[in-house]
This record gives sequence, C-alpha cells and structure tokens, in this order.
Amino acid sequence: MKQQLKEIILENQQFIPGTIIKREHLQIPTNTGMIISLVGARRSGKTYLLYDLMAQLKKEGIPPEKIVFINFEDERLNLQPTDLDMILQAYLELYPEANLQETSFFFDEIQNVNGWEKFIRRVYDTKSKHLYISGSNSRLLSTEIATELRGRTVSYTVYPFSFVEFVKATNGPDNSSTQANRAKLIHLTEQFMTEGGFPELTRFERPFKIKILQEYFNVMIYRDIIERYSISNPEVLKFFIKKIFSAVTGPLSVNKTYNDLKSMGYKISNKYLYEYLEHCNTVFLTQSISKYDFSEIKQAKSDKKVYIIDNGLLSAIDFGVSENKGKLLENMVAMELLKQGHRLFYYKDQTECDFIAQPPSSHHPIAIQVSLTLKQEATRAREIKGLVNACKHLKVNFGHIITLDEEEMLTESSCKISVLPFYKYFTKPPF
Repeated sequence: MKQQLKEIILENQQFIPGTIIKREHLQIPTNTGMIISLVGARRSGKTYLLYDLMAQLKKEGIPPEKIVFINFEDERLNLQPTDLDMILQAYLELYPEANLQETSFFFDEIQNVNGWEKFIRRVYDTKSKHLYISGSNSRLLSTEIATELRGRTVSYTVYPFSFVEFVKATNGPDNSSTQANRAKLIHLTEQFMTEGGFPELTRFERPFKIKILQEYFNVMIYRDIIERYSISNPEVLKFFIKKIFSAVTGPLSVNKTYNDLKSMGYKISNKYLYEYLEHCNTVFLTQSISKYDFSEIKQAKSDKKVYIIDNGLLSAIDFGVSENKGKLLENMVAMELLKQGHRLFYYKDQTECDFIAQPPSSHHPIAIQVSLTLKQEATRAREIKGLVNACKHLKVNFGHIITLDEEEMLTESSCKISVLPFYKYFTKPPF
C-alpha cells in the first residue's frame, strides 16, 4: 500500500488538469492557517477547485514537491483509518528532507475513510496547517465534525456551475450589449434550464447528458442515501423522492405523502419521511427552504419548498417537469440565489411570493417573484400583487420579477418593480 501511495503522490504532482473555469461565487483563500473544507454534490467540481487552489500555490512559488494530493475515490486505494498515516510516511520516504510544516495537503472525497476526522486533526495539530479537504456529504458541516475539528475549519459549499460559469464553459458572450449576444444568452438560458450545469457535461450532447444525469441520480440514491444510511425501505424512499421532484416549486406536505403511502399499504412512520428529506438535503440532491416569518419557530414548523440541486437532474428524472418551463425557471432561480450565498425563504399569506432572499453581505431582504412571462393579464396581476404584498410585509419599496426574456420597470402601490430576464439578472445582479 505504501508503494502505491508513493506512485499516486508522484503521479498527482506531475498531473496537469485541463481548462479550469473560475468559480464566480467562491473566493477561497490559501495560507489561512485553517482547514479549508469543500462540500457539495457529486460531480459539482470540487476536485477542479482543489486543482485550482494547487495552481494558485504554484503561482505563489510553492514547488510541486511540497504539494500532496490524494483522491480517496481512486480505485487503487482501499484505506482503513489505521492506514492514513502511511500517506505521511510515503511522502517523507519520497522526500526525506521535506518539512511537513511547509507542505500543503489536498484530500479529495475524504469522507470515504471512516475516522478521517481524527487523522486530519492530528495532522493539523502536529504536522501542517496547510490542509484542504473535500467531500460529497454535508457530514463535513455537521456539529459532530465541527466538534471533532474544534473550530479549525472554514467550509465552502460547491454547487454545479452557475449560469455565468456555464456561459464561460460554453464560450458564450460575456455581455448582452448587442442583439446577437442577447439572442445567444437567451438560447443558453433555455439550455441551462433543461440541461443544468454539472461541469463535465458541458462538452456532451443532450441525449448522452440525460443518461449521465440519470446515472448521477442513481448513485446519489443507492450509494449516498440507501447504503450510507442503511435505508430498510428503499421503495418508500424512491416513492418519496418521486413526490419531491413532482412537487418542486410548491410546498411539500410530508403528511400528505405519508397518507398516500398509508393508503398504498406501506407501514412507515412519517418521522422517517422527514429523515429521508434531511438525507436528500445532506447529500445535496435537494435544498429545502422555509416559509418566511419573523418567528423562527414558525419558520421551522412550516411546510418546506424543496428544490433540486440542478435543473439537469430535474428534467432528466421527471419528464413531466421537463416540459414545464415555469417550474424549471423557478428551480433555476432558487439554485442561482443559493449559489450566490443568499438565505432563501418563500412568502405566503393571502398571496404568494416565490422568494425572500437574504443576501450574504446585507441585512436587507429582497422580494423576488419568478414568472416565465407576464404577457397574460391574469398572470401579470397575480405575480405583481404577490410581490407587492411581500414588499409591504418586509417594509421595503422595491422588488424584482425574473422572467425568461422580458424586461421593464413599473410602479405598483408605491412599490418599484424591476422586471428582468434571467440572463441579465444573474450576469449582473441588480443589488
């Protein structure tokens, strides 16, 4: 095993990755003295972010010999917790004069080895302060891990490409200053809306993308949820996830799903359905948002709206939703806002507003409505009324409606409303 580790260390030091798309909303520092943790969905680009960080270190003058990269999904490795120290042994045998305090360690998908936390803490406490780890399970963010690492880590969530990153990866225009550029950006918006932004899929055609996305989904279901959490009723889990996908953009009633299962003859407590939803969020298949309320207790008890981590997964798995551009647009907007670091809620009283977004660097919430088009009078009246009511509740006088390709400014009940197409809102957000 040690010889295998030596070969892998040397191989990775010589490896030159392909083109790396800079991530717009992730500014990850180097040499912070903290453990940098990257978490997120499978295939969302965490490995390439680690490559990018290694490239930054090399630009800063760090030689490749002082960088160690191990991918724990490498099929050549089958490490047990007691084997982890062999990584340090193998490296020191390759470079006997190396000073571990000056060595940067990159551990990709480290959650595949049980007990990795103690190893990382020991390395951090006694060997090197230059540690970067990644994982596809938000256990890396849990209170147990935080306790184990005792505040030594700073975590970043990695999502599939944002729209701006997707445009760069597909060589799209970087502005909408000409009619031709606008047409291309609208086309890319529709492509992004149905095919999503998993990085490695940008080079494939749609039929093949669908097959790969379905494979991603199966791995998340079987390996990340059923195996990891020892699910004893996989058929119930799959039924529940099907309900989540079909109910996307609307409040998910766990109790209604429980009653549906009960009527079908399944004997299962609804507490397990809440656990299943948490599992889906944990492995980054879904993200849940609560109803907006000044009372945090009421927020916690509200029905959740559940969004799928990537539109490509959504349209590849639920063909009914794949034909519903309104739902696809709302899911896409939700994920873009989350990628930008917003805390998200939905608003509902007599009317509805799709999102109350709390920006990461502001205490002022933003009311956002999503509508494919405002051309129908009934739709226009409903969306504007919901937005205005949310603005009044928030005591703000400005809100946004995001559309596919319509743009205007209007005022309703002393509330200024900016109507913007998706591509313009998310290439240059108006806040």
